[in-house]
Amino acid sequence: MVLDTSQPLLVTGAAGFIGFHLSRRLLTEGYAVVGLDNVNDYYDVRIKWDRLKLLEDLDGFTFHRIDLEDRPAMESLFDRYDFSAVVHLAAQAGVRYSLVNPYAYVDSNLTGFMHILEGCRHHGVKHLVFASSSSVYGANTRMPFSVHHNVDHPVSLYAATKKANELMAHTYAHLYGLPCTGLRFFTVYGPWGRPDMALFLFTRAILNDEPIQVFNYGKMQRDFTYIDDIIEGVYRVMQKPPEPDPAWSGDAPDPGTSYAPYRVYNIGNNQPVELMEFIRTLEECLGKEARKELLPIQPGDVPATYADVEDLTRDFGFKPVTPIREGIQRFVDWYRDYFKA
Repeated sequence: MVLDTSQPLLVTGAAGFIGFHLSRRLLTEGYAVVGLDNVNDYYDVRIKWDRLKLLEDLDGFTFHRIDLEDRPAMESLFDRYDFSAVVHLAAQAGVRYSLVNPYAYVDSNLTGFMHILEGCRHHGVKHLVFASSSSVYGANTRMPFSVHHNVDHPVSLYAATKKANELMAHTYAHLYGLPCTGLRFFTVYGPWGRPDMALFLFTRAILNDEPIQVFNYGKMQRDFTYIDDIIEGVYRVMQKPPEPDPAWSGDAPDPGTSYAPYRVYNIGNNQPVELMEFIRTLEECLGKEARKELLPIQPGDVPATYADVEDLTRDFGFKPVTPIREGIQRFVDWYRDYFKA
């Protein structure tokens, strides 16, 4: 299936980091995009409005400010448009914030996702692509993380809601034949990134001569994935709804596939980077050394992530390719321009 440009696409979280970049890609490819976002104040809303301004300058973009948990508003949105596909990126993000405000995750990530599923079910949406997270791997230590591994031991409420989304989507694929693809993103970074993420926090602190907080005393690894690679992966996945796997067996159930039209994929760089190496690269790009405050690991964090992307490469002929040095430099260039730093 190649998506029909005569029908609009729904992108939730359009004012967010990934949603903005995906919406811009789709608009340049000639699709009409309906963007949904509640523009909440989890982080500085100015960057969200600036992203939206860029999208609204492009032909084919329509924006609706709606809370996912607002059931009447969500039902009205699906009644109004005939979406060919939905890319659900809106969510309450952040592992650490889930320790502070757990109810926000239930409202947005569980109740909100329920409204997405029901909208897709009742309006004949041909493909639901939704954001999951590398956080679902939780206490797993077997590397690299594979979609064929069991992920029943989350270590944060955020991760638990993302695993719940995968289970809910599978249920709708089973009951109603709704094609659903879950994408487990691995530490996404790049221009227009989230201010609560490490690269943004470190860059701002270093330029302001403030110390950076280095958790687990720097003994961390992350599979940092550049935003353009994420968007290319999502774009390709959108074009190919999953089909039932005839080889699937309940005797030896495979979490990565199903007898229903449902799949899960990792999108990661497949090259984990040591946190201290990441910081050194950033220092080189900024031309300035960081003052480091070494701290213990935070509750809910995991010491390492590493994506197995074999399924993504096999099914879509694609794997992320952007080197960490190149990606960080692009972010630094954007940051200096945006903040005149």
